Formats: sequence, C-alpha cells, structure tokens
Amino acid sequence: MPRNQRVPTTAGNSRPDVLAAAAPALAWKRRSCGDGAKGPRLYDWAVASLPSTDGYDHWLLIRRSITDPTDLAYYLCFGPAETLDEDLIRIAGTRWAVEECFQTAKTEVGLDHYQVRRYDAWYRHITLVLCAHAYLAVTAAQAKKGAPNPMTASYRSPSVRSAVSWHT
Repeated sequence: MPRNQRVPTTAGNSRPDVLAAAAPALAWKRRSCGDGAKGPRLYDWAVASLPSTDGYDHWLLIRRSITDPTDLAYYLCFGPAETLDEDLIRIAGTRWAVEECFQTAKTEVGLDHYQVRRYDAWYRHITLVLCAHAYLAVTAAQAKKGAPNPMTASYRSPSVRSAVSWHT
C-alpha cells in the first residue's frame, strides 16, 4: 500500500509512514518471509493493531530492509483475531510467488496479449491462458521428477493384442 494512504487508528486517520516512524524499537522483529533464490528473505517487521469495524481484526504490517532502513513497505491486513504475526509475515511473503506466476504467464502463454472489448471475451482469454499455464507448470514439475509425460508416454494396453487386425 502507498505510504500516504490513510489508515484508521484509535486517534483518527494516519499515514503508515508516520506510524512507522513512531514505532518503538521493540516493535521491530527480524523474521524471514520465506525462502528466496538465495535462502531466507530476512527483513525487520513491525505489526500494529488497528481498530476493527467489520468483525475481523485489522493490522498494519511494515517491512523494513536490513541493509537500507529507509526502504519500507506497508501492508494493510485483515483476518481472524487469533492470526499470529508470523502468519501475516509469511502470507506477505507469498506475494512474490504470485507476482512471479503472473509474470511467467505473461511471457510463456500470453496472459497480457488481449484487447479488451467485452468482458466475456476477456474472461475466456484469461481462463484459457491460466489453464494452459497450470498445465505447463504441472508438466514441467513432472518432468523434473522424471515422471513420464502423459501426452507422449506409451503405456502397455490392458487388453491382449491380437496377432491380426479383424475387419468388422
């Protein structure tokens, strides 16, 4: 979320960057939001509880770079009251996987190659492209494991073959 977007607090609305600047040192915890290409992605994280209005608890999750403490990212989170800070951090870390999936779908199967004229045409295109991407991802995962490709592999027929072809 942008740093200038207003979030509700008990004292009125405030900006996330203002709240982050006022965060006490003990609020920051070094945690990994998941493994990346080079191992765990470590950041400093702070979580602030916000007033809830719709039956769910609300939090402001702030990610701070270890190497550049001025590099901050903000997440507005909603969830059940028993949600742990570690769960919020882990879920925020999955954003990279989703973005990578969409980027791959754009380059591999043409997710971004459509012209929007009608909603139903756009919906059909997106559905077909994401199904194709899912098929390719599963096929690639099976190939890495050494499993036979279901489209090219030949299997022994369950029935006994005849020595001749009968004309019927």
